[in-house]
Amino acid sequence: MKKIVFISLLFIVSVSGFASHILIPMDNTQKNHLKAYGIAYWVLKHDVELYWLLNYRGGSFMFKSDKVFTDECNIRGITYEVIPDAKSTAILQEISNPELNQDAVKLEKAPRIAVYSPKGKQPWDDAVTLVLNYAEIPYDIVYDEEVMNGKLAEYDWMHLHHEDFTGQYGRFWSQSRNAAWYQNEVKENEAMAKKLGFSKVSLMKLAVAKKVRDFVSGGGFMFAMCSATDSYDIALAVEGMDICDYMFDGDPADKEMNKKIDYSKSFAFDNYTLSTNPYEYEFSTIDTYNTRTQKHGVNKENDYFSLFDFSAKWDPVPTMLCQSHEQLIKGFWGQTVAFEKSYVKKNVLIMGENKAANEARYIHGEFGKGTWTFYGGHDPEDYQHRVEDPPTDLSLHPNSAGYRLILNNVLFPAAKKKKQKT
Repeated sequence: MKKIVFISLLFIVSVSGFASHILIPMDNTQKNHLKAYGIAYWVLKHDVELYWLLNYRGGSFMFKSDKVFTDECNIRGITYEVIPDAKSTAILQEISNPELNQDAVKLEKAPRIAVYSPKGKQPWDDAVTLVLNYAEIPYDIVYDEEVMNGKLAEYDWMHLHHEDFTGQYGRFWSQSRNAAWYQNEVKENEAMAKKLGFSKVSLMKLAVAKKVRDFVSGGGFMFAMCSATDSYDIALAVEGMDICDYMFDGDPADKEMNKKIDYSKSFAFDNYTLSTNPYEYEFSTIDTYNTRTQKHGVNKENDYFSLFDFSAKWDPVPTMLCQSHEQLIKGFWGQTVAFEKSYVKKNVLIMGENKAANEARYIHGEFGKGTWTFYGGHDPEDYQHRVEDPPTDLSLHPNSAGYRLILNNVLFPAAKKKKQKT
């Protein structure tokens, strides 16, 4: 009888210490980094806590083992390791070593995600919707009407589509005013502005920008790419004046606009100059689109930016946002490519830069109870994306470091809030 009890206890101990956690490595051993974020989100949706192991093997994930999870990893083609309790405990102990720049952040709840985007846009028109679909992370589409009706209160995290919040239709007028897509965009925006009670599209977009600002102030997480970055900031700073010329809204722009900018109203930029030439494919001097090649010789072959190395234990937020298996990221173009560093506010955190070109590519800040992140460029795996180009096939780029930065932001709101160290 004693022998049977001993064998039973031995079996229980061996089972409890064997194969009880799943480790999703995020270093170069991972076959599909992008889908790994999707499995992390899927585990959270099953109300299972998981650890984000900052700076441990590229920012790996670890959670309790279950056949449902291993089966799903196999289906999605994700590299994983099944490890015993003793190994998972040892990993956490190793990470806690104060001499190591690592930390374990517990993720508790899958964030509710909204993408601000026109209903008629295809998923490949925007890198975020493209990668959310590929990673199998669910999201809702919202646009001007939903935002103005207060729907943002239902979400934790939102992405701003590559939008023009100044009401100038992306400054495409000089080159695309006769194109059907441009004319449709103008028609749809004017109709929506009228429906919502605004006399101009620019006034509607300002109202939307302020609703997003309130969302962030109340504790929301906002992420923007391409022209939704600088145009959003500009829209807030020029409230109360008309910066749209006659071809955009039917009347001339304020000639004194550059003397009236209130930089204090915006998130990220100050001391820039607005473009007063409506034929110019640029909003202001914030973006380096027109200067990076001419001044610094940046081209497809040498266009890279580097991620900053933050302290995982003291600066967990930027550390989470910069998790990657590569510290040098391939650059990529967009309507807004990057941000001239001299126009980035002093209290804004630069997380990625091209130092030689004096440009910031990836920046972050706080506003009220929430945070925002701006990421320059349009598509991390399409160097010079153009209107109506075919979609990027992410199955050809499953280990994209540039796309990983987007997905870091998606998971970031799931992190258990830690008291900030001072």
